[in-house]
Amino acid sequence: MNVAILALDLGTLTGWALRSQDGIIISGVGDFKPQRFEGGGMRYLRFRRWLAELKSSADGLDTIYFEEVRHHAGVDAAHAYGGFLAQLTAWCEQHTIPYQGVPVGTIKKHATGKGNANKADMVAAMRARGFHPADDNEADALALLDWALATQSWGR
Repeated sequence: MNVAILALDLGTLTGWALRSQDGIIISGVGDFKPQRFEGGGMRYLRFRRWLAELKSSADGLDTIYFEEVRHHAGVDAAHAYGGFLAQLTAWCEQHTIPYQGVPVGTIKKHATGKGNANKADMVAAMRARGFHPADDNEADALALLDWALATQSWGR
């Protein structure tokens, strides 16, 4: 039996890729933009609820990998990433799900052969592997899942 693995590209638009216990891979993008008339923390509560829904639909999660970002282009992106990371790690601890950050360069090098690949390169690399990502967020999550399956002894 396979393990259920969730790979996340954290952010306001969170790319995700899930390999279920039966080996099926699904992916998409979660939109956590602040809504009008919503308090600042509501997007993080929606994110936690979304994680719970993914866990339920997958009949459990065995491990979660997330893209570990060290540098952001702007302060707002850095703050949002920190908020999503805090929510994710606390949620994983609460549900005793192991989690691991993977550096961006590691994921890009695995997917494209270049540690500094751009967004278009990542989308193209995932399309070449037979996936159809809607955007670079979903492509990054798929690349991270592919990395985990190839390097972390989970098997395909």
